[in-house]
Amino acid sequence: FRETVQFYMIDFKTPLGRAIDIVIIALNLIAVSIFVLHTYDLSSSQQEMLWRLEIAVVGVFIMEYALRLYGAPDRGKHLKDTYSIIDLAAILPTLILLALPTSFFVYDIRFIQILRVLTVFRIFRFLRFVSKSHMLFGTISQGKINIAQLVFSIIIFFFVYSGIFYFVESPLNPKVNNFGDAFYFIVVAVSTVGFGDIVPVTGVGKLVTVVMIISGIILIPFQAARIFRAWMASDRERKVQICPGCGLDRHDADARYCKACGESLPGDG
Repeated sequence: FRETVQFYMIDFKTPLGRAIDIVIIALNLIAVSIFVLHTYDLSSSQQEMLWRLEIAVVGVFIMEYALRLYGAPDRGKHLKDTYSIIDLAAILPTLILLALPTSFFVYDIRFIQILRVLTVFRIFRFLRFVSKSHMLFGTISQGKINIAQLVFSIIIFFFVYSGIFYFVESPLNPKVNNFGDAFYFIVVAVSTVGFGDIVPVTGVGKLVTVVMIISGIILIPFQAARIFRAWMASDRERKVQICPGCGLDRHDADARYCKACGESLPGDG
């Protein structure tokens, strides 16, 4: 049974394995959406609905975490795994909020806000689905994996820094009222456009902006360079060999037949 649990928690080929992945991805989307919605002005009934939804989502995350831990061949190693730590970090803020007495919500709002902003890191749970050479519906090339990782890196970069910037600026900056305002500023700052309609007014906000710009300068070109190197390596593994049937001039170094039409290639291909 333990091996069966472990198999389906990492499987992506069987219908059940795919269904589990789809459910987890959908719950991840709901979790990050809850974080975003919490930054907007909502009625008490809407906030209560979001809180109940968050508890339900985190409840499933706890079940997932327990099943992955139960099915892991080496549980000690699993606990130290990066994705396991990310899963645990996604669960803890809500569990702490549930454990706090009601009076705490009145007297220490700042601590509650810190716990709330920590939920921004739940977006890292998506990394599990772009770390291997497969997606939900089959194996894909390393080049496509690199592209997917670049796209996800950029999305995560903007999302995390937007959440942090909102947290440090919204109490004192009248122009940062919600996640959308923070996201707008981060995009404008990273792109070096700098309209100046939103600027950080706190020392921590300015520090976050500096760190964000520096990390953006490093991270995005680094990921783009990975894709470029993969394309160059793939290109070196190919050779110019014109197919007499369809005229395609690029084939793998050991190709004997055209990959487009199946015609025999000239030479010793």
